[in-house]
Amino acid sequence: MIQRPLQWTFATVLILTLTLSCASTSDLGLIPLNAGGTPTPTPFQPEPGVYDLPFFDAVNPQAIATYTPYPTTTVYQNGVSNPQILPPDANVNPPFSAVTNPLTGLPAAEPLLLERRPIAIKIANFPRYNRPQSGLTLADVVFEYYIESLLTRFIAIFYGNDTPQAGPVRSGRYFDEHILRMYNAFFVFQYADPRELNYFKTSDFADFLVLQGYAGAACPPFKTGKYKRDLYNNAFFDTTRFRDCIARKSVDNTRPNLHGGFFSEDPPDSALVFNRISTYYSTDSYNYWEYDPTSKRYFRYQEVSDTRKGKPPSFAPLMDDQTHLPVTADNVVVIFVPHTFATQNEAEDEIYHIDLLNYGEAYVFRNGLAYPAQWHRTSLDQPLLLTDLNNLPIYLKPGRTFYQVIGRTSTYSQSGTDWYFNFKTP
Repeated sequence: MIQRPLQWTFATVLILTLTLSCASTSDLGLIPLNAGGTPTPTPFQPEPGVYDLPFFDAVNPQAIATYTPYPTTTVYQNGVSNPQILPPDANVNPPFSAVTNPLTGLPAAEPLLLERRPIAIKIANFPRYNRPQSGLTLADVVFEYYIESLLTRFIAIFYGNDTPQAGPVRSGRYFDEHILRMYNAFFVFQYADPRELNYFKTSDFADFLVLQGYAGAACPPFKTGKYKRDLYNNAFFDTTRFRDCIARKSVDNTRPNLHGGFFSEDPPDSALVFNRISTYYSTDSYNYWEYDPTSKRYFRYQEVSDTRKGKPPSFAPLMDDQTHLPVTADNVVVIFVPHTFATQNEAEDEIYHIDLLNYGEAYVFRNGLAYPAQWHRTSLDQPLLLTDLNNLPIYLKPGRTFYQVIGRTSTYSQSGTDWYFNFKTP
């Protein structure tokens, strides 16, 4: 299941002039990958106390196992895994057909949508008045990760569905490079810190950057939201009009060779039954997923206030303003990824490396069951592969997958049928 690298031969760069005001100091970014993806020392620690988890008593950090890296790119070949790492009776996915969405394992509602590149869009989670966001229930895959200043943000991949309104669209981070490379995607975002933006513009993926131009412009198709918000938090992207836009720009929009993972309706055996997955990023950003056995999906609940000064956690369902549906996931995957800094100056700005490369610890949740796992990504232009602790691929439930990205030294605890993750960085 080798993913075809992006073809960096196009002359047209889809970058329009940013017309909104510059980002605030909270919109600083991450540094690019260093050579070989090797983490650098971390000279900065978050402010003491702000990451203390209110859900349960403090737990000891879990030791991070040393894993054998997953075999090289020969593991992926046209959607079929290398048989050397599979048991003899393994039922491996055949190559995906033209009408199957490789990111969800489901039949495509509109097969023609798959004859294009995916679109990765940055979507705000803060300030809280940005909720309800638009489009999260129509994305195939969503990643949430820590940005800075105790806050998190989403990057959502749209492939099998279109939406007339996705957003609010917010600024980019260096972590987003991993996503657009994994999915051979266009990257829709609103500004970035100059260090990040200059890196993006001079990169080999510059042709696939989509920045905000004038609201209501035909290309790229941004629009102003219906709510009375500041302009910087009121920009939305219309994926339904994007195909015509990029056709006029002569940018390659041919379908890449994608494989999003292994899928099966039947969950693997597991003795770990869990109904709630809580992730506490900070006093300002925390959430949980609640498993509903009737729909066999996880429903997202988001914090509605901070937990400073001893205030208890408080939650509300996270909704989608476009579909008027609650945000749900068929799979929730928690991945432990190194968060490091390159310099003291960037540490003071919380400009993180989030190096989603090589391998690390993970937990996969589907059908109310939990699976200790590992994530593997052996090169920049490959997708993630999830395996069990014996290096055998883990089969996801067909449908939407939501990734919670946390630091490699983050802690976790179990209580009854609840599982708690507490975000930490070195």
